[in-house]
Amino acid sequence: MNSREMLRLLRPHQWLKNGFVFVGLLFGHAWNDVATVQTVVLAALAFCLVSSAIYVVNDLADREADRLHPHKKFRPLAAGTVTAGQGMVLGLLCAVAGFALAWAASPTVLLIVALYGALNLLYSWRLKHVVILDVFIIAAGFMLRILAGTVGVGIPPSSWLLLTGLMVTLFLGFAKRRSELAVMEHSDVPARKVLQNYSLPMLDLMIGVCATGVVMAYSLYTMSADTIAAHRTGDLLYTVPFVLYGLFRYLHLTFSTDAGEDPARDLLRDPHLLLTVLGWAALTFWLLA
Repeated sequence: MNSREMLRLLRPHQWLKNGFVFVGLLFGHAWNDVATVQTVVLAALAFCLVSSAIYVVNDLADREADRLHPHKKFRPLAAGTVTAGQGMVLGLLCAVAGFALAWAASPTVLLIVALYGALNLLYSWRLKHVVILDVFIIAAGFMLRILAGTVGVGIPPSSWLLLTGLMVTLFLGFAKRRSELAVMEHSDVPARKVLQNYSLPMLDLMIGVCATGVVMAYSLYTMSADTIAAHRTGDLLYTVPFVLYGLFRYLHLTFSTDAGEDPARDLLRDPHLLLTVLGWAALTFWLLA
């Protein structure tokens, strides 16, 4: 058994997405509460393991189609470096461990993680073939991460931040579909079924709407009287340029390169994007702390 290939099957770089679980910890000023921090960490680890289990299920279901894709053909199950039986065992172990960690965090976190798992199984089975709804399901997965790190640990979520999170995740989802469609149009690879219902102009419009929504929602959040009162500062407005630059950089990567299919990998590979996210996080923490 190749342990490196087994690890690749879990897609550990995708665990970056579970950073959304820590949003409530940051904006809820709860980083000094050791018990809350421990609970949030458990919730994040639970999402890491359950999301990896879902990736294994997806790769098992799609391994034949992945063999025809220019990039996905190198995935362990598609390439045959991990057998289907090994993948099933690994996915099951991750799911069991993930749900155990979610229960250790709180019953609410367990419920949210279970809902996340069920929603993704429905997505893999049928919903990924329904145009527009497929992207909303992807966004829902991110929103459940935010809720696990807020409602799940007793931190009241901000309506403005929830709206911002929704717009960000829809933006990433439609950018992913655009990148997939662009790859399909320039190769002989059979198109994903749902891509037949999308077009580049349609996706460009949706991406533009979501990008605008991100900027508007986040900017209004930083200027909200409730936000200023809760954080005792109106200086969060100075983090908006980081959001703008990050969006514009990601649009540049999506439209000018082959980026967009995998936001987590794009973040790790592009120093501009990585430094922007780190700069936003550092400035935000400094202003709130």
